[in-house]
Formats: sequence, structure tokens, C-alpha cells
Amino acid sequence: MYDVVIVGAGPSGAWAAYLLAQRGARVLLLDPTHPREKPCGGGVTGRALALVRSALPPLPAVTIQRARFIDAATGTSAAVDLPGRGSTDALIVTGRAAFDGLLLQAAQLAGAELIAERATDVRRAGRGFEIETADGRAHAATVIVGADGANSLVRRRLARPFTRSQLSIATGFFLHGATSDEILLEFVADPPGYIWSFPRQDHLAVGICAAADAGVTAAALRARARQWIDRTGIGTRSTVEPYSWPIPSLGAADVDRVAIAGPGWYLVGDAAGVADPITREGIFFALQSASLAADAIAGAIFCGERGYVDRMQAEILSELRRAARIKDLFFNPRFTRLLLDALRHSERIRQVMADLVAGSQGYRDLKWRLARTLEIGYAMKAFRSMKAQGTSS
Repeated sequence: MYDVVIVGAGPSGAWAAYLLAQRGARVLLLDPTHPREKPCGGGVTGRALALVRSALPPLPAVTIQRARFIDAATGTSAAVDLPGRGSTDALIVTGRAAFDGLLLQAAQLAGAELIAERATDVRRAGRGFEIETADGRAHAATVIVGADGANSLVRRRLARPFTRSQLSIATGFFLHGATSDEILLEFVADPPGYIWSFPRQDHLAVGICAAADAGVTAAALRARARQWIDRTGIGTRSTVEPYSWPIPSLGAADVDRVAIAGPGWYLVGDAAGVADPITREGIFFALQSASLAADAIAGAIFCGERGYVDRMQAEILSELRRAARIKDLFFNPRFTRLLLDALRHSERIRQVMADLVAGSQGYRDLKWRLARTLEIGYAMKAFRSMKAQGTSS
């Protein structure tokens, strides 16, 4: 019998396995597909790398030099320079297969066991759990951790699955053979959001994201991304590979109600819903939630599920709640125009945006930092917009 079975060997699962195995727990990881390349941007913020740096060798990566924001309605744009490599605020983009592979290797070297099989069922058994796998075997554990993504089996069996209103669909293309040191974000109004181009070492990840209940199919969204590729000429002569992926995108009320743990079970990463609803960045929160779960399971700081829930609320979910409250504002065309105008004319506001992109600027004091830029005209307009959207707290 294992102390802990972790379903899913992506960043959150592998990191939880590493931390628990280091503390002497007998850990089993179940995952038939990791390490693998994952869609979306793949950006790893400096603060995310800081969490795992002690366990990983140097990563082959692209350091993003700037982010360019574009208003699709007007064609106007503004560029924001980002911190360089070596800075704790740098935005590093690495292939997810490499990043996930190194985390998984670290977990195995620490003593975690990997079985490359898909979990097909989870059920309570005595004081623990039994997890069935596709090969017909059952694995017993005292504790189970669901690190198996937005469509988590562990969530479906022990809590409630996410509804379509709590998910976004990210879809687009890998453009193999092209890369850059600049990310592109083009704001679009229908559906509200943005089209992105994120460079990796040997390809670009281009995509678009929309709420799963927005009435737009993944195929229609992917067609929008393809039109954007053709219109911009980005990645000319590249080999094109399509992708689609679900991302949790919780509203403020969802954050207050989301189930993330219960007697003997924990959810981490996308399975717990911890992705930024504005930027959709989830790697830092995945690693952080894994650290908190490992602390709770091992009893290093707070013991058990209640301690995990309390720390998640204080350190992660409160931040995501603030982001959810201003999500609609952020993608409002009027605010987009104001934002780009401010970015073009204010160095101080460009610095705020650089820190937001890099993950070093949180939402807790965002509007007050905007006010402190002394760009009173822009700050007051943004403040009034936030207040109109009910984000005064």
C-alpha cells in the first residue's frame, strides 16, 4: 500500500511527488502520457522557476524580451520591455516536454514510482482509496492527490466536475521552425479575449481562448487563429500542428465555492482550478498548490485537508478571486483602448504591465500601484472603470 497515489504527472503532480518522496513518503505517480508538449504559451515566470530551481538543472529556454499588445479593432499597438534572463522577474519560455520531463525525473530520483497507465476509477476503500488503472490493476493508498487537469477523474469521483461555465477552451497551432523573443497579444471583442503568439525554442505557439459556454466551437476558434496567422504572415513556411486544451477559468463566486480537498484527498493545479482567469497562467499556481498539498500531507506546517484549504485561500484563491472580478473589465474594448494609450505614453504604466506579465505584480494592490504612477488621468479612468465593474474591494 502506498502512502500517496498521485494521478497525473504534470508539473503539479511531479512536484508534489518530489516533495513527498524527499520526506520519506512512499509515492506512486500514475500517468501514461507525461512528459509531453502542452499547448498554450508555456511561459514559466521567474517566481515559478524559483520554486523548483533547487531540483532542476538549467533549462533550455527562450527569454522573452518584450510583450506587444494590439487592439484588433483599431490596429494600434504598444510594446512593453520585460526583465532580462537572470532576473527573478524574467519570463522564460521552455518546451513543456523538457520542463515536465525534468520535474518527473526529479520526482523519480527522489524515490517516487511511476506507472505509465491511465487511472480509470477511484473509490474509497477502508481508510484509504483504491485507484484502478487501464491495465486492470488496483493500487491502494492512504491519500490520493488529483493532479490530472481540468477534466480530473479524481475531481469527478470525489467532488464535482467543473461545469462549462467554469472552463475555457484554448486552441490554435504550433508553428514549427519559427521562433522569436517577443510575445504578441491581440485583444479581440468577439469572443472577448485575445489571440497570442508565444515563442519557444524551435516553434511558436499561436492560439485563442474563449469561455467554454460562449457558444463558439473549438473548430471556429481555431479557424480564427488560422486567419490571424495568415493575415499577419507570422511563421511563414512553418509546419503547422493544431492543438486544443481545456483551462479552468473560475468566476469570483466559483472561487469561493470550489472544492479542492476532503478527507484523505487533495486537488492541485488545473484539477483545483488554480489558473489566472485573465492571463490563463497556471504553472506557478500548479507548483505552489503542490507545495501546499505536500506540506499538508506530510504535516510539515499545517496538518491535513483543513490546513491545505486555509492556505490555498490565503495564498492562491484570494488572488484568483481578485482577477476574476476584473476579468470582464480587462477585455472590455473601451478599457483595452485606454490601456494601449497608457502603455504608449507612460513608462510607469509600462513597468506595471511588465511586472503583471512576469507574474511579480499581483492583483491585490494593482489599482493602487496604478494610482501611485502619478499618471493621474489614466489611473483615475482605470479606477472608475474598475469601480463600475464592482471591483472596488
